[in-house]
Amino acid sequence: MTSYDVIIIGSGPGGYVTAIRAAQLGLKTAIVEREHLGGICLNWGCIPTKALLRSAEILHYAEHAGDYGLVLDGTIRPDTAAVVKRSRGVANQLNTGVGFLLKKNKVDVIWGVATVTKPGEINVIPSTRSVQGPPVAAPKGAQAPGIYQAKHIIVATGARPRVLPGLEPDGKLIWTYFDAMVPAVMPKKLLVVGSGAIGIEFASFYRTMGAEVTVVEVLPQILPVEDEEIAAHARKRFEKAGIRILSSAKVVKVDKGENSLKATVETADGKTQVIEADRLISAVGVVGNIENLGLEKLGVKTDRGCVVIDGYGKTNVAGIYAIGDVAGPPMLAHKAEHEGVVCIEAIAGQHPHPLEKDKIPGCTYCTPQIASVGLTEKKAREAGYTVKVGRFPFIGNGKAIALGEPEGLVKTVFDAKTGKLLGAHLVGAEVTELIQGFVIAMNLETTEEDLMHAVFPHPTLSETMHESVLDAYGRAIHI
Repeated sequence: MTSYDVIIIGSGPGGYVTAIRAAQLGLKTAIVEREHLGGICLNWGCIPTKALLRSAEILHYAEHAGDYGLVLDGTIRPDTAAVVKRSRGVANQLNTGVGFLLKKNKVDVIWGVATVTKPGEINVIPSTRSVQGPPVAAPKGAQAPGIYQAKHIIVATGARPRVLPGLEPDGKLIWTYFDAMVPAVMPKKLLVVGSGAIGIEFASFYRTMGAEVTVVEVLPQILPVEDEEIAAHARKRFEKAGIRILSSAKVVKVDKGENSLKATVETADGKTQVIEADRLISAVGVVGNIENLGLEKLGVKTDRGCVVIDGYGKTNVAGIYAIGDVAGPPMLAHKAEHEGVVCIEAIAGQHPHPLEKDKIPGCTYCTPQIASVGLTEKKAREAGYTVKVGRFPFIGNGKAIALGEPEGLVKTVFDAKTGKLLGAHLVGAEVTELIQGFVIAMNLETTEEDLMHAVFPHPTLSETMHESVLDAYGRAIHI
């Protein structure tokens, strides 16, 4: 029986990063995967969706070439098959890259489905399923199924789309995000249920590609985890782009036809309307993959479909850990990666700082982009803070105007007593690249004085961040 110091179940961003860090720390490491290296994020989530959104962005610019003084002759239209092919190619390239990194770091790959039979031992059986299509063949050099031992077992099995009664995906008319990434044809009318990051990204992609899109959200606010002001700004932009949004509403019935459907939507006032669509995307969140791992028999504590852990990934059962989506929100790839590094460094006696979830940024890659970190203004006030709030619109920024992207907003929230940065919220062009500046500032416990004295380069979009800080203290220059 082969023994390891660490075995990680799942090779998504959390799993493979943890495995590599474990190997760097000198631990004999193996990773178990049942269908594709890189997990859902790399193969069917974060990465391929960004490739799709990039195609939509290029199409948008081409259609608006005249705004930049350019003339494009001929027909500009999306080739659905080519767009999907490019997206899958990007995912496949990175999938191969993960395999190379694991091999380079001498991490063994065990191909199959793992069950934790007892602390320190797993049983791996052959994989019989894949997210899309037949089981994926084991990569060259992978270890065969069997019984393996390890001092430490880390569960990194990720999450899957949540399914609501009446909205069960069928792969044809009702899609999960897996189906939405590989459309055979572009739907003319699309209904998206759920306005979180996944729902809004697909709504943005399909609208740019020419579909009539309606979004249904059960809560009054779209993008529910975002600051109210930022979400309201984004909603106006989405509606301006032609996306119809029904908030405080829910789908109560779906009648399927041969190649279309009719959804009955009920609003908060009790009124109903019927929406016809070619396809419906169910984007109502995800749920952790905790089943069939043997965790229940071992008494591993779970809560609302996720494994309960401490700040270092430890469960209540010695020798068993969990990281990433399966360990609860925020269900983000970068959270999984960092959580995994903290977990394995603690195992190796490195004494890392525990994960601080309030400093994890969130990004939505629609048009316009949305990014945030820390407390919203509402949450900060509810937590008892007296706050100073700064705002700066993109229309006051020279680079944004030169780019033809003058619509956007940066909002910062400070503790009025100490100057501590409590949160930052952005909507507009490239804000998913800007947010890291505020993340670093929060991790360094930067105050408003430090940020005001920092020199930001000109002309850049990042100047909006500086001006937002200045505005919180009545010192903004360009508004």
